[in-house]
Amino acid sequence: MEGRELTYLDNAATTFPKPRRVIERMNDLMQNSGGNPGRSSHVLAIKASETVFECREELSDFFGAAGPEQVCFSLNATSSLNFCIKGLLHRGDHVLISDMEHNAVLRPVYRLWRDGVIDYSVFPTFVLEDDGRKTKIIHGILSKLRRNTRMIICSGASNLCSMTMPLAEIGELCRREGILFVVDGAQCAGHIPISLEEMKIDALCIPSHKGLLGPQGCGAAILGKGVMPKTLIEGGNGINSLEADTSGELPERYEAGTLPTPAIAGLCEGVRTVRALGIERIAEHERELFRRALIGLSQIEGVKVYCPHHEGSVLLFNKDGIDSEELCLALSERGICTRGGYHCSALGHKTLGTTNGGALRVSFGVYNSSYDVDKLCEALREI
Repeated sequence: MEGRELTYLDNAATTFPKPRRVIERMNDLMQNSGGNPGRSSHVLAIKASETVFECREELSDFFGAAGPEQVCFSLNATSSLNFCIKGLLHRGDHVLISDMEHNAVLRPVYRLWRDGVIDYSVFPTFVLEDDGRKTKIIHGILSKLRRNTRMIICSGASNLCSMTMPLAEIGELCRREGILFVVDGAQCAGHIPISLEEMKIDALCIPSHKGLLGPQGCGAAILGKGVMPKTLIEGGNGINSLEADTSGELPERYEAGTLPTPAIAGLCEGVRTVRALGIERIAEHERELFRRALIGLSQIEGVKVYCPHHEGSVLLFNKDGIDSEELCLALSERGICTRGGYHCSALGHKTLGTTNGGALRVSFGVYNSSYDVDKLCEALREI
């Protein structure tokens, strides 16, 4: 991109740029307090432990959890989902997932099914429809329930389009039926308000590096009160070190090995940035960019936008006669970062009818402007 201004429209993959306060906090920790949290009583280890607890408190408050001890750090949302799915399900259980799920949900569920541990079904999201979706989704779930249904898993928001799920209504259904409710928060955390307690969510799996504006390499499983998965990774956690068995309460029993403390510090500042900007204000900004892009794309012949009625941070489209990955490359050559092809969602592509070649995704973030949208549309007209 040398000599060319960069326009970044791939925020659903990872947000860029990161807030200055995120970078400064990570740099300060690595220079001045980079000890190993929970592993010693010296000043640097204590400072690192304080940083970790500070982030637990921030996430717990932001997502309406029962307390900071419910926040269990991980590498990313995918590792958190694997932890919750494999740690909470038992042999003979039945699981429901939606027809728009990311492979981070489908693949661990499919693996358990393939190994003969569980059975699973897929419920419809009616993503292509506009009216009455909430009621239809709930009825669709009810029609798929079995006596042994133990868990419902769904994305709070799709990574293919700006569709969101009625989390509060699904959570109410799950609590009434005695079913665990696990939410993939990869695309909704930092974009829409979420409260574990109000929405009756048993586990929320989030990454740092997307809507929460933090760095890569960190995520969390935020657990509801009383939810205790089996451990998937065992090792040193600074507690009961003379015992062979993994012990301890939340959250340390699930955090074997050294935590990514600099990334956790950055995540803490990312959440604070989202708070300062205001999540509703961020969401409205993204909707405005979506609407502007929709108008611009409608003026280009042969462009098909998928699910234009779902306004938000993600817009998916194809252009007649041009492969989406070729189009992505052509945009990149003009200094515009997007994503073409498939987007790690076999179920979602099947639901939207984009299994033949995928589609091009543009995803907006808090630092994008109308200028970025206009530049995208201008480049597409050139191509």
